[in-house]
Amino acid sequence: MKLPRIIQGGMGASISSWRLARAVSSSGHLGVVSGTALDAVLARRLQLGDIGGHMRRALAALPVPGVAERVLERYFVPGGKEADAPFRPSPIPVLEPSVRSLELTVAANFVEVFLAKEGHDGQVGINYLEKIQLPTLPSLHGALLAGVSCVIMGAGIPRSIPGVMESISKGEACELTVPVSGAAGERLAMRYDPGVLFHGEAPTTAKPAFFPIVSSVPLANMLMRKASGPVDGFIVEAPTAGGHNAPPRGAPTFDEKGQPVYGERDVVDPAEMAALGLPFWLAGGQARPDSLAKAIAVGAQGIQVGTAFAFCEESGMDPTIRRSVLARVRDKLSKNPPRVHTSAKASPTGFPFKVLPHEDTMSLETKPDRPPLCDLSYLRLAHRMDDGKVVWRCPSEPLGDYVKKGGDEADAVGRLCVCNGLMATAGYGQTRKDGYSELPLITSGDGLPEVERFLRADGSDYTAADVIESLGGNRIAEIEAEAAALLT
Repeated sequence: MKLPRIIQGGMGASISSWRLARAVSSSGHLGVVSGTALDAVLARRLQLGDIGGHMRRALAALPVPGVAERVLERYFVPGGKEADAPFRPSPIPVLEPSVRSLELTVAANFVEVFLAKEGHDGQVGINYLEKIQLPTLPSLHGALLAGVSCVIMGAGIPRSIPGVMESISKGEACELTVPVSGAAGERLAMRYDPGVLFHGEAPTTAKPAFFPIVSSVPLANMLMRKASGPVDGFIVEAPTAGGHNAPPRGAPTFDEKGQPVYGERDVVDPAEMAALGLPFWLAGGQARPDSLAKAIAVGAQGIQVGTAFAFCEESGMDPTIRRSVLARVRDKLSKNPPRVHTSAKASPTGFPFKVLPHEDTMSLETKPDRPPLCDLSYLRLAHRMDDGKVVWRCPSEPLGDYVKKGGDEADAVGRLCVCNGLMATAGYGQTRKDGYSELPLITSGDGLPEVERFLRADGSDYTAADVIESLGGNRIAEIEAEAAALLT
């Protein structure tokens, strides 16, 4: 693929929506859709009536016989469901999913990439989390069927992904393993045959490039040596980036607010990355006007930017939430300016996670009186009990259930339901039968205050094009000359 200078971050669930990725890709840079929970996202968009008909248009192009019709029959609600009616649930991820679940997952990933690619000849990527493993194989299949240009993956060490992408691109069966706690070295195998949905031989596809997200040179070096296939480049993410961060290297320490403290060992030397011989992009705090030139000058291919795109008009964030956050950013005299908190406990993954406390949202300070349940279950992990039974658990599920499954009560303290919270931030929050509605959970990078400079003169809003213009994305030759000048 043609290597971009600017990559738009893959933020989920559905913040990096097809509209945002399409806007960035249309400008000649790499737009990226979030691959997180796309099965649930598609199911809920259809139940909201498929405003604009985009889901149905994309489903009509899905090259898997009969799947579009069955997905529409199960989830499409003409005119949209009643506002206070719960969403019909989509299947939770399991080790051996039903054909119905596979169909929805393949269709959802196809739809998102298809729509992001529509109307231009630019490149589109998709971002997945290694921590969400159970839907990975059919998700990749859907993205490959839509012609995705590259796969980006973080929140873990995705050693197996290049190999399974190779198999899926050839229409061959493949396998991915997941670890089992409570049983040293044990792993469970997930198997996927692309031909199952085709009732025979699956068509071949192009194999996309693979860019894992790393936070250190040793991790990048290990992936180059031990991944199941070629690695084509790296996203080098600093702890200032939004969402999940890599834990600090070494013994953990915390500041007075309980945030993990990062030190010199967590700073990646660009010269050492360049010495590996693969292209890389710097991520985290890269939305300044001089960031791109500086990145190129130190040997990077370019930059990845997330937060600045997360709050632009094309973002998949609920518009009311997005504009409310921007109002706080604009108000310099506010007694409540937006301050992002890096929490060591909020995410059930165990990775540090950035949370933006905001009114009427799920936050560390105002944890909601939420009915205890785990019904999306993307972050559940396998655990083998003393009696030999394998259970699936999440420290954000009801405490009693977690403890019965061998979980330590201390591990559940302070956890937030990231799955439901992120869905609500995109406007797809569940309404319960008892009337409770899931609260949004906003994540952002530390550079949130900087988005003020992207706003229009009247302070009203800004677009993805405004971000690209500010970053120098429309004058790449000049930026490259600036980078060359920095080297002299």
